[in-house]
Amino acid sequence: MADAQALDEVVRFTSDLIRIDTTNRGGGDCRERPAAEYAAEQLAGAGLEPSMPERTAGRTNVVARIEGSDPSADALLVHGHLDVVPARAEDWSVHPFSGEIRDGVVWGRGAVDMKNMDAMILAVVRAWAREGVRPRRDIVVAFTADEEASAEDGSGFLADRHGALFEGCTEGVSESGAYTFHDGTGRQIYPIAAGERGTGWLKLTARGRAGHGSKVNRDNAVTRLAAAITRIGAHEWPLRLTPTVRVSLTELAALYGIEADLSDVDRLLDKLGPAAKLVEATVRNSANPTMLQAGYKVNVIPGEAVAYVDGRYLPGGEEEFHATLDRLTGPDVEWEFHHREVALQAPVDSPTYAKMSAAVREFAPEGHVVPFCMSGGTDAKQFSRLGITGYGFTPLRLPEGFDYQAMFHGVDERVPVEALHFGVRVLDRFLRTA
Repeated sequence: MADAQALDEVVRFTSDLIRIDTTNRGGGDCRERPAAEYAAEQLAGAGLEPSMPERTAGRTNVVARIEGSDPSADALLVHGHLDVVPARAEDWSVHPFSGEIRDGVVWGRGAVDMKNMDAMILAVVRAWAREGVRPRRDIVVAFTADEEASAEDGSGFLADRHGALFEGCTEGVSESGAYTFHDGTGRQIYPIAAGERGTGWLKLTARGRAGHGSKVNRDNAVTRLAAAITRIGAHEWPLRLTPTVRVSLTELAALYGIEADLSDVDRLLDKLGPAAKLVEATVRNSANPTMLQAGYKVNVIPGEAVAYVDGRYLPGGEEEFHATLDRLTGPDVEWEFHHREVALQAPVDSPTYAKMSAAVREFAPEGHVVPFCMSGGTDAKQFSRLGITGYGFTPLRLPEGFDYQAMFHGVDERVPVEALHFGVRVLDRFLRTA
């Protein structure tokens, strides 16, 4: 079991990493190297020899391998990203890069997404070094750059150019799973991610005839684009249940003692109450318009208008996504992928999923573990190119009223110290038995 030093270190590491500003503004505007050097130093202190691959100067990744006792066993990847999304200090109660520890809570950008998990990994690895623990299977630890943008300098680069570092890895664990979800009735649910919707960020382009704003113009690019965006925003996507979501709905229905009527999922979701939040975003594909760009002067009709759409599709749903976008955009608007990544599906009857569940139940016996599919995406998408099946497993025991999902990219991001302690204990137990 993780020792007292590990509990102290996970808090200190989380705070220290938050104080290292690794804001990823997109377009290459980020520098993860100081955080990567910090992580590498802690790994080296545990007797490991981390490598630090870079595609672009300053966009540094860290990878290290812990040798297991069974050379015939498949290796396990444990990974977290080092970059964070921007934060405006004037919006926060504390400075977002202070790493302040106040009233038993660590504050700052990355406290949940996901320097907390980075700190847990480091604390566990160092505790093992002190105790002389050797896991059954090889554990490959990776800290990546660029997850909050394209991952081209991070997991994508590692998968495409440094696959040898992950030799033997068949499964991986990372962010957004095994946290406490309070349903408002006293139940505590611990969802473990066993799938992700695919990413389809789209660029839409409408072209028309430029002209004077005072003249009649039937070929107005802005009008064409606006019509397509309106159709996309108003579209009601049909139901699509993946195996993970089916199991999730079935297990939640059993927990609440209601019939798992999958022929009327919307009604079932209504019956699940707050717990429906774990599933409702992943029973359909989606496409949300997010950006519009057109024109340069109020009295000039531009010849081109551009929009961006955040599209997501479930495993097996990409063909439907394509066909629907073709229809909704119509003949006057072209669309292309601005960024595209695969949807993922992981088995919920695997030994690894069972061991994750057992580790959570050991330290939260009152909790109910259920699988779920993430609505967004993680570095597991890029690592899947290497044949690695990804799970979301960042264990946190959270108090009632703590809005975990609101912490992601939100103002006043923070994590309780006790949640970090729980996370280290659960991660340690899982990795020892994995």
